[in-house]
Amino acid sequence: MTRTRLSALATTAALVASGGLLTATPAAAAVTCNSPLWKADYYANTTLTGTPKLTTCDSVISENYGLGDPAVTTLPKDNFGVRWTLTRDFGSGGPFAFTAEAQDGIRVSLDGVRKIDLWKNNSTTQKKTLNLTIPAGRHTLTVHYATWTGAANVKFGYAPITSATTDKVRPLTPAGFTVAYDKTLNKVTTRWTANKEMDLAGYRVYRRLTGTTAWAKVSGTALVTGGSYVNSPPPTGQAYAYEIRAVDKAGNESTGTVDLPVTSVDRTGPAAPTGLKAVENNLSGADLWWNATAGAVAYRVYIDGVLADTVTYPEYDLEGTSPGTTYTFTVRALDQAGNASAAATTTLKTTGDLVAPEPVTGVKATPREDGVLVEWTPNRETDIKLYQVLKAEWYDDGEGTVGWLAHPVTLLTEDATSFLHESEADGEHVLYGVIAIDRWNNSMDATDPAMNWAEVTELGTPAAE
Repeated sequence: MTRTRLSALATTAALVASGGLLTATPAAAAVTCNSPLWKADYYANTTLTGTPKLTTCDSVISENYGLGDPAVTTLPKDNFGVRWTLTRDFGSGGPFAFTAEAQDGIRVSLDGVRKIDLWKNNSTTQKKTLNLTIPAGRHTLTVHYATWTGAANVKFGYAPITSATTDKVRPLTPAGFTVAYDKTLNKVTTRWTANKEMDLAGYRVYRRLTGTTAWAKVSGTALVTGGSYVNSPPPTGQAYAYEIRAVDKAGNESTGTVDLPVTSVDRTGPAAPTGLKAVENNLSGADLWWNATAGAVAYRVYIDGVLADTVTYPEYDLEGTSPGTTYTFTVRALDQAGNASAAATTTLKTTGDLVAPEPVTGVKATPREDGVLVEWTPNRETDIKLYQVLKAEWYDDGEGTVGWLAHPVTLLTEDATSFLHESEADGEHVLYGVIAIDRWNNSMDATDPAMNWAEVTELGTPAAE
C-alpha cells in the first residue's frame, strides 16, 4: 500500500485528536499560501462542505493515498475530499494544456467555470487533457477531488503550450523600465520588472540613435533571463533611446517599453585627416595641406613627433627648413570635445645644399645726381632666390681702428640686375657690392675675399670733417 506524506502544515495552530479524527483549531483558517502554491483544504466528506479538517500549501497536485487516508488518523479511510485553489497572474495568457487524472472523482474550474468534470466513483484511474486559452491577467484555478472507496490518487497540472504554430499571443510589455548612465565607465544599466507569463523565455534589449527609426538589438543572440542588462553605447556624445521587449518560448516578442533616452559621453575622435601633402616652397620652407575633416574644429601639427602648432584651417607653413633633411609631418584632427583623431603622416626630404652661390660678377656703381646706380651680371645658378645690395663706408674711430664697414641696403628678387640707391650727392667715396642668396638661405659673407666690390665717388663735394 503506497501513501504520500502531506505537506508541512502552513499554520501555527495546534491539531488535537477528537473521536479518532484530527481536527484543526479555528486558527487553521488563517493559513495563507503564496502564489504559485496551491492552498489545499481537506474534508472528511466527498461534498467538500463544512470546516476543513486540515489546510496545507502544496507546490504541485500529485498525491497517491493508496487504500488509506492521507494522514493516518487525519481523515477517514474512505469518503474524503480535497479542494485545491490557486490565484496567479498569467501575464498575457495564451494557450494552455490542462492534464487531470484521478481515482475517483476530479473537477477543474477556471474562474468558477468548470472546464473538466470527471466526478464519479471509479475502479481505475480516469484521465483527461484539455487545451484552452487563458485570458491575460489574474485568474483562479480550483481543483475538487473526492474518493469514495478503494484506492485513491489524484494529479493535476497546467502548462503553457509553446508551439509556435499554436501560440500566437505576445507577452506583455515589460513594466518598471528604468535606465541609469555612468559617464565615467560609459555604462548604461537597464532594469525592469519580471513578466508574469509562465512561458516567458527572456528579454531583448534594443537601442537606436535618436532621430532614427532603426532599432539595433544590443543584448546579443542569447536572451536576457534576469531583470537587468548593462550596455556600453558608442562614446560619441550622441543621444540614444533604449527599450526592452519580452520574448516567450514560442518566439513571440512583446511591444517595446517606453523609450528612455541616454546621451553618451564623447570620447570618439573625428576621422583621421586625408590627402596630407608636404612640398618645399621657394622661401626655404615647407607647405602642408590636407582635406578638411568632418566634425573637426582644429588640427595638431607635429614635426618629427614634436607638437609644432595647432591650427584651425587644414594647412600649415613651415619656415626655415634645412637642405638635404628628411622631415616627418603628422596631423591629427580635434573635435569640439578635444578628442584627437588617428594620425595622418607624410615625409619630406628637402633638396638643396649648404653651399653659398658663386660671387656676383660684373658689379658696377655709377654716380648720379639722384644717387648711385648699382648694376651686376645675373647669377646663373638655378636656385637663386634673392639679391642683397650692400654699401661699405670707410670707418676710422681715431684710435687706430680703420676699415670698410658694410651694411645692407636692400633685398631684391632673383630677376633683378640693377638698383638705384637714392642718396645725397655729397662726394663721399664708397663701395657697393651684391650678394646672391639661394633658396636655402646660403650666401657668401661680405668679408669673403672673393666678394666683388665696385668703388664709386658720389657726385658733389665731400662734407667737411
